[in-house]
Amino acid sequence: MKHKSKPTVALYKLLAALMVAVGFSFSRKACRKFLKQAEGQAYDVLIVPGLPFTRGRWNVIMKARVLWAKYLYDRGIAKNIIFSGAAVHSAYSESEIMCLYAKALGIPEANVFPETRAEHSTENIYYSYRLALKMGFKTMAFASDPVQTKMLRKFTHTRVHPDIALIPVVYDIVNELDLRTNEPVIDAQQAHVKGFTTLKERENLRKRLKGTSGARIDWEIYES
Repeated sequence: MKHKSKPTVALYKLLAALMVAVGFSFSRKACRKFLKQAEGQAYDVLIVPGLPFTRGRWNVIMKARVLWAKYLYDRGIAKNIIFSGAAVHSAYSESEIMCLYAKALGIPEANVFPETRAEHSTENIYYSYRLALKMGFKTMAFASDPVQTKMLRKFTHTRVHPDIALIPVVYDIVNELDLRTNEPVIDAQQAHVKGFTTLKERENLRKRLKGTSGARIDWEIYES
């Protein structure tokens, strides 16, 4: 397999720059600070939110999240990983696709789990938290790109649990991982959902916005 080309690295840098520019992102310095705080820890589970799988391959943000999860796993910062996301905008379960990529990159199957019911970012963190508790995990961390991590910080610590650590992606590290990592091959049909309809087809804009804000969370999910 061939290594990714320099234009892909440039896309990561452009994406990171845009995130900082709009003011909705943790800065590079802040991301490094979160990572330093996490070093030396061994969280029972890392929660990673999903993204739509389209055109038969992962996009640059999904790749960054999966590579970051692998980086944290390889360094013992996370013992296990929950990828979260239903089939929302494409006919593939986001969490199961990301699990397939994670396993193809070498993370043991026994340490990778899909949370398949979340359709919004607030549900990603809460539903994964509930699933983690059900599985017996106690210490948890949330890892995503700097924009989503910052947007979910208040919700995570006030509505889910204040002790969930935040470890936003450090793009400089992900860029280096990308240069050294072969493009994994997966069988995406394993994550295909039959009879799929998009969230946009199922719900009007008002309902989707409520879901995004967390107003439609099932607070008792994974209770039994």
